[in-house]
Amino acid sequence: MDAIRTAEYARALYSAHGDKAEAEAAQKMREYDAAGNKEEAQNWEAVRRAIRQIRGPNQA
Repeated sequence: MDAIRTAEYARALYSAHGDKAEAEAAQKMREYDAAGNKEEAQNWEAVRRAIRQIRGPNQA
């Protein structure tokens, strides 16, 4: 997934789920990783990181 699409997914997920968005992205990442779909797991990890950037560093 390219950087633009990653940012779009992150913004949409954050808009829809607020502070729970990062946890949702992490859950998707774990599901795809467990299923052996490493590429999709990496995509969701990138989305999770983008959500963290949107939220800011003090929003743990």
